[in-house]
Order: sequence, then C-alpha cells, then structure tokens
Amino acid sequence: MPYFNLNDTINLLTKLTLKRAVNATKVWSSYQFSKLLKKPIQWGYPISISFEPTTSCNLRCPECPSGLREFTRPTGMLQKSFFQETIDDIHKELLYLIFYFQGEPYLNPDFLDMVKYAHDKGIYTATSTNAHYLTDEKAKKTVESGLDRLIISVDGTTQDVYQQYRVGGKLDKVLEGARNIVKWKKELNSKTPFIFFQFLVVKPNEHQIEDIKKLGKEIGVDQVRFKTAQVYDYDADPNQLIPTIDKYSRYRKDKQGNMQIKSGLNNHCWRLWSGNVLTWDGLVVPCCFDKDAMHQLGNLKTQSFKQVWNNSNYQQFRKELMTSRKNIDICANCSEGLSVWEE
Repeated sequence: MPYFNLNDTINLLTKLTLKRAVNATKVWSSYQFSKLLKKPIQWGYPISISFEPTTSCNLRCPECPSGLREFTRPTGMLQKSFFQETIDDIHKELLYLIFYFQGEPYLNPDFLDMVKYAHDKGIYTATSTNAHYLTDEKAKKTVESGLDRLIISVDGTTQDVYQQYRVGGKLDKVLEGARNIVKWKKELNSKTPFIFFQFLVVKPNEHQIEDIKKLGKEIGVDQVRFKTAQVYDYDADPNQLIPTIDKYSRYRKDKQGNMQIKSGLNNHCWRLWSGNVLTWDGLVVPCCFDKDAMHQLGNLKTQSFKQVWNNSNYQQFRKELMTSRKNIDICANCSEGLSVWEE
C-alpha cells in the first residue's frame, strides 16, 4: 500500500465514507481469515485500484517494458467514456485510485479530465510522472483537477547521471515541471497535490542521495522518497543497476554468492485482497508486477468490475497464491515491504 505522512493521511481520511469504511473492514477481515484458515476468503471490493492511462512513454528506461518497447500487448490510450463507466460501477467502495501502471500518464490528452471525474466522486487520486509534460498550463490544470498525490521521478541531480537510467530524458525539464506545480499550488492556495520526488536508487546515482534531498528542499516539494529498483535479471544484472548500499537494494547475495531477492515469499499477499490493476483496454490483472498482462483475470469490456472480482479466474489465482506462491512468476521479483524509504 502507498506510504502517507500526517497531512496526506488526513486528506485520505476525508474521503472515507461509511460505505467505504465498511468495505475496507470486510476486505481486511477476509484477508486475515484467509491467512488463518490457509484458504482464500474474499469479502468486499477493492480498496484501491491502479488504472493505466496509456502504455506510451517518451523515455527508454532500461528496466521498463514501456521504455524498451517490449510489450506483447497492444499500446494505446485509456478512453474517457470507458473510464467513467468503470468508476461509476465501483466508486462507492473505492477509496484510492492510482492513475499509473505503464507509460507516461500525461501523454493521454484526457488524463486530467479523468482525474477530475474521480475527484468529484470523492476518491483519493494519485499519479506518477517523469514530469516532461508539466508545462505551466498543465501544472495549473493538475492542481485544479483535485489530484491528491503527484510522484515525480527524479533519478539524478545532474544530467549525466539522470540520463543513465532515464534514457532520453532532460533533467532541466523535470525540474521546471516540479517548479511549475509548486508555483500553482501556492498561487491557487491549494493543499493538494502532495508532491514528492521519487529517487530510484541504482548504482550510477547512489552517490547523489544527499544531493536530491537538498534539491527537493530548494524546489519546495513536500517530501523526497527513495525507491529500490526492480531488476529483471538480478542474478546477472547486465545493466549494473543494483546499488552497493544494502538499504536501497531489493537483493542480497546468499552463501553461494548468488543474488537473491530479500523479501520472503509467504503464501499470502495483501494486494490480491485489497486491489488490482486495470490496463488501458480493460484487462484486469493481479498487481503492478504483471506488466505485460500475462495473468488476465477478467476483461471489463465483457464483464462488470464486480463480476470479475469474484469470478472463477480470481478465485483460482488466490488459491494458487495461498498454496505455492513461489511458483507464480510475477511473485518471484516482488518487493512487498522493500520498496520505499521516506526522508
């Protein structure tokens, strides 16, 4: 689940209606009973979902299917009408909506209109961006949309370091976009969005950890957070991305010298009870680790969201997870509990 500071938590709690509180209680209770009984029990509907605005991206980051143009699924844009139909179906139970999966959200021309639609339904909204499209006009509209949380990826404090991971990116445009958001937030006297720099710690940039803290303070963002990098071939690490600072690495060497992920794979996962991911074209997948939508649990073009949530595919996936999670490919690189450190 996302991390919150005090102000962010208070903002989230303002979205908590009686129906959403009851639903969250059902979800949490069913998850606890599932762990206790060692079999899947599912009550209620998702507390949070991720909705993908687009698979398109302007950058070519080396560990991202979107950046590498390696998707086997189609590239496209989430349609506003389809988004609104889905939100109309689930907004009474839904507390938290993440406008991100793969791709750069601001490339979708209807993105901020969809944020506004969800905001008007009383849902807490968040997105993650590489900030290359946060012009003065878009920054103003972002604040006016009611977006609650804005994650800006800044993975270096100098252009030469930044571009080693954010291939094709321009650091000066990122920082200009961040300043535009901070400016309009002040000018419109808005408490939202909560803005933070997210620094993906990799070997080429780990020496700039203190520098990004200073830069965040100088620009006026609300917080700087550090994220561990997911490396697909982590035993070989051909891109030399795994940092040397153990705190910021998802991986460590075992006694045989082989690189292993730190998190254990217990036969349960809160994400499978509390939320899911919706692709731009309506596919329902278990979580954000299924980037190429290989585990399709349903399709919102043929079923309603609530029908999918309790269908046989979902029940079978939860059962497999609780029986032998280590055999599910998308779980093998899971960073649950290891992802983010606040500063």
